[in-house]
Amino acid sequence: MSPVCGHRRHLRSAIPVALLLACILVAGCASEPVSPGSPKIVRGHAVPPYGVHEECLRIAAGERLDFDFTATEPVEFNVHYREGNAVVMPIVREKTLADSGLFAPRIAQDYCLMWEAGPAGTALDYRVRLRPATRQ
Repeated sequence: MSPVCGHRRHLRSAIPVALLLACILVAGCASEPVSPGSPKIVRGHAVPPYGVHEECLRIAAGERLDFDFTATEPVEFNVHYREGNAVVMPIVREKTLADSGLFAPRIAQDYCLMWEAGPAGTALDYRVRLRPATRQ
């Protein structure tokens, strides 16, 4: 057997191990989904300088998104969704240390809350809760 063939066999056995490690790392970084009725509370989430953190969830017709946050340094904050190639931002806050609100979208969609840190980075505390549709 030539050295090249032995090297290929080593690569073939290393690829599944590398893929498994990548999956474990990605799963370890994935955040818990927001469940209707129970709040998701995050404390001290570090966002590096000019970094971005998103919390995304599906909001059904009639449901409302109840949120609040504080940051140790000013952040750009928005709630957005995608419509085709466009990003639509129904809520935008610039250079803010805190905000809260109850967002009631008109259509069922995947929505994301997004925080973007400035040059100092920041630590985020936030709470997100999906409120059920009100009965009529």
